Amino acid sequence: MNEENSYHPKEPRFGKTIKEDFKQLKIKQDLGDEYKSLKEYYLTEERKKKLETMGGCRKFFLIPWWLLKALYFRLTPFRRILLLIAIISILISSNNQINDENVNINLVTPALIGGLIFLFILALELKDKLLARTELEEGRAIQLALMPERSPKIPGWDIWLFTRSANDVGGDLLDFVKISDKKFGIAVGDVAGKGLSAALLMAKLQSTIRALVYDSQSLADLGGKLNRIFHRDSLPKIFASMIYAELSIDSGTIKFINAGHFPPMLIRKGKIEQLHKDAPALGIILESVFKEKIISLEQNDFMVVYSDGLTEAQNESGEFFGEARLIELMKNSESKSSAQLGEFILTNVDTFTGKNPAHDDLTLVVLKKVNDL
Repeated sequence: MNEENSYHPKEPRFGKTIKEDFKQLKIKQDLGDEYKSLKEYYLTEERKKKLETMGGCRKFFLIPWWLLKALYFRLTPFRRILLLIAIISILISSNNQINDENVNINLVTPALIGGLIFLFILALELKDKLLARTELEEGRAIQLALMPERSPKIPGWDIWLFTRSANDVGGDLLDFVKISDKKFGIAVGDVAGKGLSAALLMAKLQSTIRALVYDSQSLADLGGKLNRIFHRDSLPKIFASMIYAELSIDSGTIKFINAGHFPPMLIRKGKIEQLHKDAPALGIILESVFKEKIISLEQNDFMVVYSDGLTEAQNESGEFFGEARLIELMKNSESKSSAQLGEFILTNVDTFTGKNPAHDDLTLVVLKKVNDL
């Protein structure tokens, strides 16, 4: 590509950007949200518990001190020294001048130096953040490319698949595999933890499933192989819950295994039934035994599979969405399509949480049996 045809994004105008920022500014709300996010990130669980027993006056002084300490110790040694120099420079210039009979020293310069050092540290930290964000965005792009389409087409079935990460990348597994012209597999899983480490293990689990699913003699055999590989290759104390289900175009039968995941829910003739999990999550016990379960759905019956990011979604008061709300939403669903039911559940979860940020990834799969061929 020659230089004339290459694309160069136009640099934003400084004055216009400031004007737009002030238009969008909501000082009280933005300041409160940012302060809350600082406390959530920097304060340890122990200190959060201590704050619950303190009075308002003590909190007012302790929280900024704890935040400053947490910030200081997260800097590199070089940046910590720079920060100390900046603080000292500003403190010694708190009085603009030292007047003596023979001495008149202006101390504006140390304050200016301190301010410039602060800007330098900020620029270094922002650079690190932008580099990390670029890598996370590339990882997210790869994750999205590996995701199945929202509504895969299988004769006799109406299917809706959805997953959403709490962070830039997530540890929830959602995959759809065409095993043959008449048999299809759906995997839903949740790797312990969040962020990049969970995303990497999730990608490995997904690739392992795809490698083994075509040659496994049974779902129980598949579960055993997956467990041994995950136990061998994952980090200590890391595990993954998983449901793997297979369905065919010529029947309403679903075969599945549940490795420590939230039990799926069935909607049959208006009644809601919660299934059971009967095996531990992958990676916990090396010789775990997995049992293949079989259920049969008739026309307009549903099977709903979800991750804990749905029922454990919290509102601003810390209340969980919970299974009871989910069950209530699924009543009288026979006339809904899988997409309508899935989006109805998702909308209610988002309304419940409001502005409270998500703390976990959310995955939802809705399978509906429709007219046979």
